[in-house]
Amino acid sequence: MFLNITFALLIGGLIGVVGHIRKEGKMVKPRRTKKFIYLGVFEEVIMGALAAVFLVVSSDPDSTLKVVLLAVIAGFGGDALLACLDFLKIRQKE
Repeated sequence: MFLNITFALLIGGLIGVVGHIRKEGKMVKPRRTKKFIYLGVFEEVIMGALAAVFLVVSSDPDSTLKVVLLAVIAGFGGDALLACLDFLKIRQKE
């Protein structure tokens, strides 16, 4: 089970990086403003990795291929969650 969680963590984080580069066009470094700390690429890595770990732990796959596929799907799901949160932020400003 520890090996499955490790694979999910790494693959979900990698998918988070890919999603970040696809969205921003480059890797954005973390920065601090007066009101907020923007995590940059780490935000996407953390969300992708956590989503992948939660999906793998909850489904308990029996093969490594299933772990990889679930981690990839969950990594893109974490990217979709961040896109939804950005949409809600824009919607509140209007």
